[in-house]
Amino acid sequence: MADINIHREHTLGLPKARKIAWQWAEEVEQRFDMECSVIEGETSDTVEFVRTGITGRLIVAADHFDLEARLGFLLGAFSKTIEGEITKNLDALLSKAAPAAKKAAAAVKPAAKKRPG
Repeated sequence: MADINIHREHTLGLPKARKIAWQWAEEVEQRFDMECSVIEGETSDTVEFVRTGITGRLIVAADHFDLEARLGFLLGAFSKTIEGEITKNLDALLSKAAPAAKKAAAAVKPAAKKRPG
C-alpha cells in the first residue's frame, strides 16, 4: 500500500475554502469516479472520498488543506502519478481563488494618510 499526504496553506478563510473543497470533490467524482461525502464542522470540514483501490480524506480548515489518501496494491505502483494529478488539481483551484482573495484584501486596505502641510 502507498500513502499520499498533501498539505497546502492558504489565506481564504473557511467559507471560501469550503467552496474550493466542494469544487474539488465534484471534479474528482466526475474525473476519477470517486464517491465523496462532506462532513461539515465548526472550524473545519472533512471531505471523505473512496473508490476501488483508494480511500482518503481532505481536511478543510480556514488556513490550510490536508489531504491523506491510501492507495491499494494495484494503484500503489502509480502513487507518484496520482499524487501529481491530485496536487495539480488542488493547486489549480487554489490559484483561481487566490487572485480574488488578494483583490478583496486590497479593497479593504485603508487609504493612505495625507501629510499635514
